[in-house]
Amino acid sequence: MGFGLRWTLHGDGRTPAPGAVVRPDERLSWPRTAGLGAQHVVAMFGASFVAPVLMGLDPNLAIMMSGVATIVFLLTTRGRVPSYLGCSLSFVGVAAAIRASGGDSAVVTGAVFTVGAALFLAGLAVQRFGARIIHAAMPPVVTGAVVMLIGFNLAPVTASTYWPQDQWTALLVMLFTGMAVVCLRGFWSRIAIFLGLVFGYAVSALFDLLFGKIHSTVGGPEAVDHWRLDLSGVAKADWIGLPSFHAPQFEWSAILIALPVVIALIAENAGHIKAVGEMTGDRLDDTLGTAIAADGAASMLSTAVGGPPNTTYSENIGVMAATRVYSTAAYWAAAGFALLFGLCPKFGAVVAAIPGGVLGGITVILYGMIGLLGAQIWRSGRVDLRNPLNLVPAAAGIIIGIGGVKLQLTEGFELGGIALGSIVVITGYHALRFFAPAHMKEQEPLLDEGTSTYDENADGTEAGPGAGPGTDTRS
Repeated sequence: MGFGLRWTLHGDGRTPAPGAVVRPDERLSWPRTAGLGAQHVVAMFGASFVAPVLMGLDPNLAIMMSGVATIVFLLTTRGRVPSYLGCSLSFVGVAAAIRASGGDSAVVTGAVFTVGAALFLAGLAVQRFGARIIHAAMPPVVTGAVVMLIGFNLAPVTASTYWPQDQWTALLVMLFTGMAVVCLRGFWSRIAIFLGLVFGYAVSALFDLLFGKIHSTVGGPEAVDHWRLDLSGVAKADWIGLPSFHAPQFEWSAILIALPVVIALIAENAGHIKAVGEMTGDRLDDTLGTAIAADGAASMLSTAVGGPPNTTYSENIGVMAATRVYSTAAYWAAAGFALLFGLCPKFGAVVAAIPGGVLGGITVILYGMIGLLGAQIWRSGRVDLRNPLNLVPAAAGIIIGIGGVKLQLTEGFELGGIALGSIVVITGYHALRFFAPAHMKEQEPLLDEGTSTYDENADGTEAGPGAGPGTDTRS
């Protein structure tokens, strides 16, 4: 198959037969493939341009590098794993913590570059030793707790930064987005965050027209009079131009804050490989290490020029599940569209103008969903929280991560929040497991085999191409 750049035309290239699927090495006609690519871009927009804004990075560069990252991923996996790589929301809390401690964009990208390198090495280890090395080091109780504390650590950002800028717009956006997530069906539910942003733009513009300027904090501690929606930067921006680049800067304090996110990225990659394998009917066990390494390499490439890290996107997996078109040609088209958007500074200016109140309403739901994915990992892994071996390290780590507990190591160096909470969960679990009595270690299963077998569902029935997308662990 080479690098996966050759596709067989599926049928007549127009409409798949009822019940048929378009496999990764097949394609529809090029106009239809381009249309599917555009749909994938829309599906990833909601999270992929909110994330860099929340991280304080250039959204134009983020979109452009998501296209580059997708190309790297498709080439590395040789077209076997159809997936789009967009800006990872797992790093939003990390970026907020680094900036709160005085770090700038260069320090943020330096820290997440290191995470990409660690993810790359983890992928090589999985290629060499198999998926069980991951499950042994990070069983579901550990993975779930780390994902949960990463998400809930973000709560103060919403409460103190975004929501106070315009509480009524935030409330309306929260209600609208929640309704969109729950009540809409199919593709529209996949872009509920994007629809919430559009709604928030409209509400902010209407409130400016009806009530004039608002007196609140915006980008600083003091309340000032300002427009909710300020589009002055859009008028000044060029239609065509390169995004802003910068080199990463490496500081140990920031790197230690960011490194625990590796756990979340490994978990979501494993979940996505399982999901794609179940949908396509292919056994993709042997691609897990390659996919993780490709994700790490793509994130290193993006952050090396000042962009955000990337990860596989469940929104696009959802689009595949709805359309039953798994062609990697559509992802090549999506990557091309993303590159074009990245070269339009006016687009970036529109994204950068998102009102703070709108972000407040979006992040109340988004950050909570990230945290609760940890609970979903526990549920899928059948973690028994009645067992003190599971309960104690998870409880301690989550409180440390959410509460911002700090451990002063030297006069100029301290551990706290996400970094300290993750260390407590990981080391605490394995240390306690070493000393725990035998009956506490007999919980089934301690090793989650969910990513290493595709033969049977939980009820014993055979899983095939029509199986659901599985557990979504993207944070």
